[in-house]
Amino acid sequence: MTSVAPLSASPRATYPAAEATPTHPGAIRPVLLTSLRDLQWRIRRFVLAAVATGFVLALALMMSGISNSFSVEVHNTIAALGAQTWLVRAGSPGPFTDPVPLPLRTVAEASRLPGVRRAAPLLVSRAIETTPGASASSDKNVNVLGIEPGRLGSPAVVQGQGLGGGDEIVADESLHLAVGSTVALNGTTFRVVGLTNGITYFAGQPVVFMGLGALNRMDGSSPPVATAVLLDGVPTRTLPGFTALTDSQVRTDLGRPVAQASKTIKLIEVLLWIVAAAIIAAIIYLSALERRADFAVMKAVGTPSWHLFVGLVVQAALLACVAAAIGFLVEAAVAPTSSMAVRLSGADYAAVPVLAVLVGIVASFLPARRAARVDPALAFGAG
Repeated sequence: MTSVAPLSASPRATYPAAEATPTHPGAIRPVLLTSLRDLQWRIRRFVLAAVATGFVLALALMMSGISNSFSVEVHNTIAALGAQTWLVRAGSPGPFTDPVPLPLRTVAEASRLPGVRRAAPLLVSRAIETTPGASASSDKNVNVLGIEPGRLGSPAVVQGQGLGGGDEIVADESLHLAVGSTVALNGTTFRVVGLTNGITYFAGQPVVFMGLGALNRMDGSSPPVATAVLLDGVPTRTLPGFTALTDSQVRTDLGRPVAQASKTIKLIEVLLWIVAAAIIAAIIYLSALERRADFAVMKAVGTPSWHLFVGLVVQAALLACVAAAIGFLVEAAVAPTSSMAVRLSGADYAAVPVLAVLVGIVASFLPARRAARVDPALAFGAG
């Protein structure tokens, strides 16, 4: 009897393992690519929105620069005079907003106060600068400070030479006068011997320095007077009928006339940022409405709602960054034509793109909420 050998178990066939799929339906990369492609598809709308927002940001940047200039000019003017203490009539809030005349002998009395090293007079006045042969519309308001040349209160010049006396003046560069030229102040002719830089107050009105005697003659003061005494040092007591003010108090006095204007400018700046946010929000909202079918497909395959939100945020952030770049270019082109100084620091420029992106993120919330409510059934032709 022939025995039948048992069938041996056939070896199990082996197959190569399937490669893992690198993505899954909920991956965020496709959402980002879709958002970027959407911007490319609607490039005209994107460019128009970026330009409009850029002009708004440029205006906001200029408003910030003008507001900054108010505090900068106050600091520059007070620093140029070099006094630690200011002596004014009792009851006067300060030497600039309420200049009250005082006799020149007060300077000698103040120099003997304990704690005072030097004392010098200051006469605060105003004048109209006129150009011979020009129309009245070209006349400029200037602030005039009368000092004794070579003593406390003499400003540092960036061009020309310091004040000598007689009919000489030192003017700020914002008056656009050349060294050696002549200028008429309240009908009296003076010769420009030096120029200062950034010495203005009362919202950019230039400062002109002249000799105390010349200013008294121009104002018709007889006998000669001053309106404040500049002190090098801090007196331990003051003269009867006078008040000693610190630099901080004088800066407050000098900034008081433009304080309301500064607050208004800051309010306008905030409103401009709101307008920029509204433009970005409107564009992203329209994009979300037009992409309802796309969102429905993404949600049908398992894409989380927060991925859709990230896609909209990317669009808003890109729009905000391009708008910020346009804003920088527009501000740089327009600022030199402004009749008021626009003073911006590096921190101001750095803050614009950061704030713009934050504004874009906030502006994305409403469109993202709309996208999150899209019914996935739209992907299958329902709803």
